[in-house]
Amino acid sequence: MTDRAPPRPRPVLVALSLLALAALALPGRVLAHAGGVRGAGAGDLAVPTWLFLATGGGVIGASFLLASFVTDRAYVRRLDAWGDLLGDSGRTATLAGRLLGLAGLAFVLVAGAFGPDVGNRNAAVLLVWVAWWGAYVATAYLLGNTWPAVNPFRTVALALPSLDREYPDSWGRWPAVVGLLALVFLEVVTPLADDPRLLTLVVVGYGLLSLAGSVAFGADDWFGNADPVSRLLAAYGRVAPIHRTGRGLRLRLPGMGLTDAGWLRARSDVAFVVAVLFVTTFDGFVGTAAWAEVARTLFLAGLHPLLVYAVGMVVGYALFLAAYAVAVRAARRYGETFVSATALGRRFAPSLLAIAAGYHLAHNLGSVLALAPTLAVVLAAPLSPPPSPPQLLVPGWIGGVGIAAVLGGHLLAVWVAHATAYDLFPDRLQAIRSQYGVTAAMVVYTMVSLWILTRPGGAPPLV
Repeated sequence: MTDRAPPRPRPVLVALSLLALAALALPGRVLAHAGGVRGAGAGDLAVPTWLFLATGGGVIGASFLLASFVTDRAYVRRLDAWGDLLGDSGRTATLAGRLLGLAGLAFVLVAGAFGPDVGNRNAAVLLVWVAWWGAYVATAYLLGNTWPAVNPFRTVALALPSLDREYPDSWGRWPAVVGLLALVFLEVVTPLADDPRLLTLVVVGYGLLSLAGSVAFGADDWFGNADPVSRLLAAYGRVAPIHRTGRGLRLRLPGMGLTDAGWLRARSDVAFVVAVLFVTTFDGFVGTAAWAEVARTLFLAGLHPLLVYAVGMVVGYALFLAAYAVAVRAARRYGETFVSATALGRRFAPSLLAIAAGYHLAHNLGSVLALAPTLAVVLAAPLSPPPSPPQLLVPGWIGGVGIAAVLGGHLLAVWVAHATAYDLFPDRLQAIRSQYGVTAAMVVYTMVSLWILTRPGGAPPLV
């Protein structure tokens, strides 16, 4: 039997294609990255862009060479196993998280439905995009994943009766893959970040779907397999230093949760990890002037805007899957191993989450800091905020922090891949050579992500 590397994207591509065709019938406007909730743009570079990007790629390549000198398996295992139990969070913390989540959901629904209809002056928009997506999601990979307790839809689902139907094994995590891509697609093709009423409708629709799935299959199966947000935060949580175990909370070195074997069990798990990496990139890319120019040219050529965005997403995701497949095949070839490409794909995929976490921080940090004062003002008076809420002038060093986050995520990914290789292969040279393809892919992606961060934001191609 011929081994195949990472998942075939056919179910996802078919679903996205149907989504795109359905979207063609919907009226509306394409508003990639509504300006009201986006932070300051990148500043000018003091060095040529090509030199900056080459330096970033060189840092990743050099880190691989340095990691290659760490050949003591016992030392690698000690780093992976280091940590200590912190105790349990307790029922009080869980109850507090649930109440916080329910209160936040109620606040979003009320403010979104009855508050001002201007995005950057509406508490629901700022709470979702700044407080939740920008700040709270970052806590999942910086501290630990608290979403199982905070998730208001799961809290409500636990109180509902369930039909307890068996979740189909054939579904795997494909619903979460399609759901994540669909959510990001909605964000970039609709004024979701600028229209409080539309945001409210999407939140309600997402909640109803979550509750329906939970009633059918049970809350644990639905949110553990099919729910894209829960799967996303659980994946990010493995980057964090604090993890929940059967004995309570455990402190580990950041990223070491990615080296644990076995938590990615199927092709759909790998497809979801690749989707997490892809959507962070796509979300940033469609906000650049480069994409705006390409999209505007295609619009003027007669192509429907929604079709352009849908094709861009489908092709982009397919390219990411293909690139990872090539990297895994290179790992198998240069590692000279009988381990299947499918198994290698599952073991090396978690390292991509460190990259995605670094890019998420870089992409959202400026927006969170710039709009924090505005958020504070509108939360104080959600239904009648002042006409011109204040915004913080983000200092120039924030861009440096973002670049450091991208490089830091890639460096952590290099180490995770290194530790994984030494766990997989008995021969030291074999372990090092198996990382060639993955490291090359990381170097290329580093340069792409840094390029996106340095591009000036473009106006929405079509408003």
